[in-house]
Amino acid sequence: MSKSKLSAEFRAMVSQEYLDGKGSYYFLANKYHIGYATIRKWVAAYKVHGIDAFISEVRNKSYTHEFKIMCVEEVLAGYGSSVDIGAKYKVYPAVLESWIKLYNANRELRDYIPKREIYMAEARRKTTIEERMNIVEYCISHGRDYKGTASNFDVSYSQVYSWVKKYDTNGEEALIDKRGRHKTDDEVDELERLRRENKRLKRQLEENDMLVQLLKKVKEFEGM
Repeated sequence: MSKSKLSAEFRAMVSQEYLDGKGSYYFLANKYHIGYATIRKWVAAYKVHGIDAFISEVRNKSYTHEFKIMCVEEVLAGYGSSVDIGAKYKVYPAVLESWIKLYNANRELRDYIPKREIYMAEARRKTTIEERMNIVEYCISHGRDYKGTASNFDVSYSQVYSWVKKYDTNGEEALIDKRGRHKTDDEVDELERLRRENKRLKRQLEENDMLVQLLKKVKEFEGM
């Protein structure tokens, strides 16, 4: 189950468990089968906005040039990390980090309007594996909004779409730039096919297990 399917109540509950000292980020990540970094972002947002941090999430939010500069400069001035400032202004930390990279590279931080058409990007900029993972995670957690994701991270629509599809099929390893066409299952040997199938089954089992755990916790939460 993607993080976008987790309810505001569940996110608030997990955040409150951390604040109540019921477990570290790593403990809660293992307990609920959720990424450590994700819980850290939830807690940072929850401390500032309470449950409203999750209820009022807006997928297609407009960001002006001035707003982007303000957020970036607060991070660079040491007022908080990208997670802290992101929580303060309800900006996904990975998006804020991409703005900082553009700012440091003296590239323009343009206004972002959700309806803007960006299917044809001006340029396909180079990205690291960490950036591609952040972009994929953001896109999936925001309802696979390829267009909004592309604009927020200053990459092309086709790049985002391709990375998400590769991740769906073969996980994080598929996002590594190997400077060559990714071979299909029919083009690799038996061992590689089995390895890929094992990874796909493992992801399915993890998702199923997370769903079971989530349903248990929701029932417990509702019974409180």
